[in-house]
Amino acid sequence: MSLTTTRSTLLIAVAVVSIAAAGPAPAAASTWNVDSGHTEINFQVTHFFTPVSGSFDQFEIDLQYDADNPAASSVAVAIPVASINTRNERRDGHLRSGDFFGVDEHDQITFTSSSVRAVGDGQLIATGPLTIKGVSKEIELPITLLGVQDIPEQMQEMLGGATRIASFRATTTLDRGDFGVGTGNWAATLVVGGEVEVEILVEAHLR
Repeated sequence: MSLTTTRSTLLIAVAVVSIAAAGPAPAAASTWNVDSGHTEINFQVTHFFTPVSGSFDQFEIDLQYDADNPAASSVAVAIPVASINTRNERRDGHLRSGDFFGVDEHDQITFTSSSVRAVGDGQLIATGPLTIKGVSKEIELPITLLGVQDIPEQMQEMLGGATRIASFRATTTLDRGDFGVGTGNWAATLVVGGEVEVEILVEAHLR
């Protein structure tokens, strides 16, 4: 065997060993379709001592979830602020104004995860920037997997072709002052509580 042939054989062997060691490429996380009819973005804040709740009626959620490899998961949320709904038209109009969210200049709230990690059985934390009223802050968003199940074939057509369903609950507490929401006058800072409890309930499916 010539020296050239020997070198070629060694190079091929090294390549084969390298490919084998690398193994197959990890599968990408699945894209879950969010069921907007069974998904909610809610919040609660005190008025003096009374908890007052509200929600955002419009949102877009891009959810990639991999139960076997949570680090491959991701979530992105965009909320049109004008869709705020506290069941009081006058209050909602005030919240849309420059005293609070200033929707004319800052029409969306966004969160995009930069990482997702598992912290327990069915417990995840998504880390990333939350942007409200043009202010971005890095937050950790705790997420609980409420349940996941396969859909029997005979029920899939009734459920729009869904083959698997999963539900998630994310919660966090925000200081609205960190984002400049409602800090412009004494009433906004004294009457309305500073801490806002946020709850996101998501139902999503695979097809």
